[in-house]
Amino acid sequence: MTKAEYHVIGVMSGTSLDGVDLAYIRFDFNGNCSFEIINAITISYSNSWRKTLGNLIDKSLEELHGIDSSYTDYLAEVISSFIKSNKIKVLDAICSHGHTALHQPEHKLTYQIGNMPKLADLLNKTIVCDFRVQDVDLGGQGAPLVPIGDDLLFSEFDYCLNLGGFANVSTEIDSKRIAFDICPVNIILNHYVNQHGLAYDDEGKIASTGNLNSELLQKLNELEFYQKPHPKSLGLEWVKTEIFPLIDSYNLETPDVLKTCIEHIAVQISSEINKKSDVTVLVAGGGVFNSFLIDRIRSLSVNDIVIPSKQVIEFKEALIFGLLGVLKLRNEVNCLSSVTGASMNHSSGKIYHP
Repeated sequence: MTKAEYHVIGVMSGTSLDGVDLAYIRFDFNGNCSFEIINAITISYSNSWRKTLGNLIDKSLEELHGIDSSYTDYLAEVISSFIKSNKIKVLDAICSHGHTALHQPEHKLTYQIGNMPKLADLLNKTIVCDFRVQDVDLGGQGAPLVPIGDDLLFSEFDYCLNLGGFANVSTEIDSKRIAFDICPVNIILNHYVNQHGLAYDDEGKIASTGNLNSELLQKLNELEFYQKPHPKSLGLEWVKTEIFPLIDSYNLETPDVLKTCIEHIAVQISSEINKKSDVTVLVAGGGVFNSFLIDRIRSLSVNDIVIPSKQVIEFKEALIFGLLGVLKLRNEVNCLSSVTGASMNHSSGKIYHP
């Protein structure tokens, strides 16, 4: 008999390289699925790890395998510390996204490091992980994976928008959940302030002082990806080949780059969420703390932009990867073909026992 209550740890590391998000969550499947985030924290990356993770696409497969092993060891240390510091005794599984090293679904390739079987042995706990590979094998994008959680946990909102390394959105059209990546966000903004020794542009204050470059804005908005229909997803590879060279060719001051990119992001996001009118849009992810960006999205949108609790803003993805793991344990669908373009709905991920 399938049980109704689960205690899990959701673990997420995104392309914006903020750190490892960990959330200890209770899920209740009595009636509608509900949740409680009991404890949560983000462990910031060291400069060394940030540099390593930011250059994964330049590594050979042999080098990636070595980094994968080291990163799995690192995740084990981080998760073990989280368990001890919060005195967690009741734990059904650790549900981990890992960190995306390669994402090229058009070549049937996606690779998340930190998902090695030894994680279960190092922690002596059940691990559910590697959620993207099966979907790509089934012809899907392997992303986004969060929409099943939007559907089950946040169905009162018409759109669920996440502002992380990339912006992605999920909604329902013709009784089907669809979702896709919209555009890059923090993966660009952080890149340009990192060059000045800053981790991020606090509240978008630097961007707000810049001048908009209309020609660059037009070029960004004309990129081929934005004309493609969903399902579609983005990776660091695309940013490094399409975005950075274009921006750098204009040789702008950093505030001007940031302001122009924020306008680009707001234009792309509003063009998607304005396809429905007079609806509610839940916005989560680290980009929510960029007040200048949120103000630009609000000014261009015809809809009600809803900012949830700080806990949901910061840990929504860790929460939902916890849910994906529970659904896998229950052998229930956690990956929607209407979202990823895979040949069928499926229960994705791997389960490792110590």
